[in-house]
Amino acid sequence: MAAFEHLDVERTDDVAYVTMARPETHNAMDAAMASELRTVTADLYEDDSRCIVLTGTDGVFNTGADLSVLSGDASDGRALRSIASSLHRAIENLSRAPKPVVTGVNGVAAGGGFGLALAGDIVLLAEDARMEFAYPRVGLTGDGGSTFFLPKLVGLRRAKEIALLDDPILPAKAVDMGLATEVTADFDDRLAELAAKLADGPTKAYGATKRLFNRSPGRDLSAQMAAETDSIAKMTTTEDYERGLECFFGDEDPQFEGK
Repeated sequence: MAAFEHLDVERTDDVAYVTMARPETHNAMDAAMASELRTVTADLYEDDSRCIVLTGTDGVFNTGADLSVLSGDASDGRALRSIASSLHRAIENLSRAPKPVVTGVNGVAAGGGFGLALAGDIVLLAEDARMEFAYPRVGLTGDGGSTFFLPKLVGLRRAKEIALLDDPILPAKAVDMGLATEVTADFDDRLAELAAKLADGPTKAYGATKRLFNRSPGRDLSAQMAAETDSIAKMTTTEDYERGLECFFGDEDPQFEGK
């Protein structure tokens, strides 16, 4: 995989770790960083990794667009459109990836970083993390998928509260609201533990389950159950299904290979 200026990408066994690394801006995104996120998530969508982890460096997850490059007038529309278009493709890649995605929120996740955090299938928060919608502070509307994810995660009424009042959301409340999966004091160890567990699972079944969830809002019950029937039947063609069924009636845990 190509080297990136603002991202550190490492592979540990079957887990691909992407660390956003623009500490001089608190991991805020310019067009170049957003473009790198689009590229790396597209690459990881297609490669043979079995879990993707996205986190940040220096105790910060991602603070959204780099406002220091903006002028404060209508000329900024073009710059924001450039950042948002790349960011949105990256979020689509994560949300639709045929493998689990863990977002490890190790600090502030604000603006576009808030949307990136919500794109994870599992969202792990450090004890000193915080999530912020943030856009009203500079007179902007939400991007990064935040207006899509929020109503689905917390309901329309609570989504409006989060966006309009724009109060920082601390970890315990984020978990209670359904914005995050869990908060941990042992962030690095727990992040690695979750990633390894997911990477050892039946990757094709995980990916198919994600597709079923992602497509369910556009279907009625009958259509969704028809899709479930097709999916579960298709999974019987995988090697992991053979291993899983054999071990189900035996004494050993299945050793899935994602095939």
